[in-house]
Amino acid sequence: MTAGFAKNFKRSGSASGPYPATVRDVASLNAVFSSAFTDRYRKDGLIGVHVPNLSSAIWRFAIEDADGGAMLWRGERDEIVAFNVCHLSGTEGWMGPLAVAPPLQARGLGKTVVREGTAWLKSRGALVIGLETMPRTVDNIGFYSSLGYVPGHLTITITIEAEYAEHRIIQLGRLSESERGDLVTRCAELTRDIAPGYDFSREINLTHSLGLGDTLVLERGGTVDGFALCHTAPLVEGRGRDELRVLKLVARNESDVDPIVTQLADYARRSGTRRVAVRMQGRYSNLYGQLIRRGARVRWTDLRMTLADHPEPTPAGGIILSNWEI
Repeated sequence: MTAGFAKNFKRSGSASGPYPATVRDVASLNAVFSSAFTDRYRKDGLIGVHVPNLSSAIWRFAIEDADGGAMLWRGERDEIVAFNVCHLSGTEGWMGPLAVAPPLQARGLGKTVVREGTAWLKSRGALVIGLETMPRTVDNIGFYSSLGYVPGHLTITITIEAEYAEHRIIQLGRLSESERGDLVTRCAELTRDIAPGYDFSREINLTHSLGLGDTLVLERGGTVDGFALCHTAPLVEGRGRDELRVLKLVARNESDVDPIVTQLADYARRSGTRRVAVRMQGRYSNLYGQLIRRGARVRWTDLRMTLADHPEPTPAGGIILSNWEI
């Protein structure tokens, strides 16, 4: 964790921070996460919805992936009352999850939490700074807009049923350490070719080391044409493997996505997972239509928002699907 948190703690809305968040804080982070999002649904009229705890393995991934950007705030009794987990993949920065305990909302703490996260990402050279929120929640949209964030495309979560494929492509987890290292480097090169500055290597390596899933690599004639980083580990504490979640998908051409999705469906089936969940950014409308025609079902929507002067670039070619949730 960065030592910068220890230099100057600020008090806002009966809370002090930010302090570094660690895996030792998972139980308290879960309590704030569950209560804040359950309260959000209640305010939106969904009275019976209860948001469950995230699994400790997923929290560990989020905190370690943050690489110093996981921060929290404490209340007057030293309890955790807010947090923000910031991520940086090369020059792509985003925040999530982040939450403020319901009793301390509307006191200015939420603005502090977002501003601190924004400042942390800026200080580390992020050229893209964003987050995702529920599109029906106008309070959230207005809140982030007041802090300089502007709405972009919807992110549409679609699912595809697991099924076996005739052939299998490369799984990083099946390779030797040296082979894996070489292929991760080549995946990073492909990513930079499509979106200069982006790099998903840390997430790939962390997923492997924590045993949360794998990365499937589409290679033809010695050239990496695409890859997909995915998690099979349950997102929710105590739940089974219902969905294989795609965190990152990079493809040299739009036509390369279909064989990658086929392999994801195969990997899901072989790992005992019922379906593949892909978070499709709305700017790829042609690709979205192809996957719908393939049989994908729409499950959820989120609104992608970016800081006005730190927008997402539009790739000149290729596909970059970067999930801004854990």
